[in-house]
Amino acid sequence: MIIVTRLNGAQFGVNPDLLQRVDSAPDTILTLIDGTKYIVRESMTEVIARVNEHRAHLLARAQEIQAAPHPAVELVRDTGPGDERSDDDAPLADTVPLRPRSR
Repeated sequence: MIIVTRLNGAQFGVNPDLLQRVDSAPDTILTLIDGTKYIVRESMTEVIARVNEHRAHLLARAQEIQAAPHPAVELVRDTGPGDERSDDDAPLADTVPLRPRSR
């Protein structure tokens, strides 16, 4: 999300993937892909810079995640006192045969 400011000073977030167009006439108008329009205080240049920064941040974060070593996952089970049996050792319930409903 990028944060932009309405003309009345209220800020809101916009998903930059939903932006279809940014116009400057003279106010900056954001047009979303569904046709919704927002007039914002930021200039067209600022909005475009924020979109570019947002996308660059996503790409950098994706590279960090791929480069990071995968942490070892250790499953820990909470057992009560004296209960050394795991769920894997528990007996399975009897199977119940399925049959069609009668009307």
